[in-house]
Amino acid sequence: MITRARVEGMSCQHCVRAVFTGLAGVEGIVRADVSIGAIEVEHDGRVTFEQLRDAVAVAGYRLVEAQTNRRALPLA
Repeated sequence: MITRARVEGMSCQHCVRAVFTGLAGVEGIVRADVSIGAIEVEHDGRVTFEQLRDAVAVAGYRLVEAQTNRRALPLA
């Protein structure tokens, strides 16, 4: 599954690294693409919005407007 979300407060590459590091601690994430103001996370389906929100909050930012595409399967 793929979840895309906006992240408020990110404005530089340091922000990107901080959010990426926060997401690395979430079990079930296969891949995380982080850019200024947005994330795209590929996961196994166990990852919740709350887990993503908390991981982003640890980095000091706010997760908003998350959408999960449950039809998108990870590529092997």
